[in-house]
Amino acid sequence: MNASTSTARPTLGRSTLFAMALACGTAVANIYYNQPMLGMMEKSFPHSPAVELVPTLTQVGYALGLLLLLPLGDLLERRRTIVAQFLAVAAASVLAALSPGMAGILAASILIGGASTVAQQIVPFVAILAAPERRGQAFGLVMSGLLTGILFSRTLAGFVATWFSWRAMFWVAAPIALLSAGLMAVCLPQHRPAHRVRYGELLLSIGRLWRHEPVLRRAGFTQAMLFAAFTAFWTILALRLQQPAFHLGADVAGLFGIIGAVGVVMAPLAGRAADKRGPYLVIGLGAMTTLLAWLVFGLWTTLAGMVVGVVLLDFGVQIALVSHQHLIYGLHPEHKSRLNAVFMTTMFLGGSLGSIGAATAWRHGGWTAVSVFGGVAALIALGSQLRAHRLQHLPAPAAP
Repeated sequence: MNASTSTARPTLGRSTLFAMALACGTAVANIYYNQPMLGMMEKSFPHSPAVELVPTLTQVGYALGLLLLLPLGDLLERRRTIVAQFLAVAAASVLAALSPGMAGILAASILIGGASTVAQQIVPFVAILAAPERRGQAFGLVMSGLLTGILFSRTLAGFVATWFSWRAMFWVAAPIALLSAGLMAVCLPQHRPAHRVRYGELLLSIGRLWRHEPVLRRAGFTQAMLFAAFTAFWTILALRLQQPAFHLGADVAGLFGIIGAVGVVMAPLAGRAADKRGPYLVIGLGAMTTLLAWLVFGLWTTLAGMVVGVVLLDFGVQIALVSHQHLIYGLHPEHKSRLNAVFMTTMFLGGSLGSIGAATAWRHGGWTAVSVFGGVAALIALGSQLRAHRLQHLPAPAAP
């Protein structure tokens, strides 16, 4: 058997790890390009209320891709799967750029979301290639790349949309995806699953993992609520900044991604902390920080308050994410892609809830209602994590 198959793990060199971090960032960026551009898209389609559905359907597409595509990592050769998904991202981006009406843009948004799950094909590959004692640190570095993509995607999209057009951003996204495909083709080792199973069996095993792994269910639910709080802010930010109190455009909305980059700095630290002290403490800290962020947003309604709040928000959500992934990948080492499929599908369904919930709150109650919505989501996550911490410390049942 080839040394790069699953039975002989290749060494994860630093250059390969950096390439994987960069590819994660360029992949996940595609689902966030639309957020700072919503105001400009509204002006292009002034009579279409469907513009607000663009981020929601992108998140829905991502969730569907996680559920239907991510298990392929336990079925097909991983490098080829990753390259193919990057090519699909490029094609979907071109479709969005060329679509003359909202129907085409909404369809392209679902496809972009689904294909962009290639980032989550890369993350479990890191878990396979990294030595167990350095897995948290490796996750932290790759998550830094992913978070950089999330944050700076908004900066890039805001700049391109302001100086060119929102369609131009989709044209820019296509060659970025093609370059990422080339990078992965060159840098990644081949890896084939040790055991071949049918696709239908893979999907059924996902359901079994959900039913039989309470730790996985609680991790997914907690991160889903945190991600709902996260996407609520970023979905409404561009619309909030357009209001008379600020009179700011897509370029400024994009700059908030740079402000939130503190989460990138903290991701490797969170990974090392999870290696040494366990993930539960870090997850609890993340949930409390996310709740504090929404208190700041609701009570301190100036631009300075939004700056402080976004730093807290990105920090809280991202350290919880790194620690949750550290936790779940230890459950079934042979099922990493399926574990990630369950966890990330749940998380991005929470993101979809955050997008549509924030849009509804915005229409009916403005920024105050959005702040309440985000705060309640964070509070639910904190309650879930406190229960998980208490269950972890219950004494084991006595043997019969």
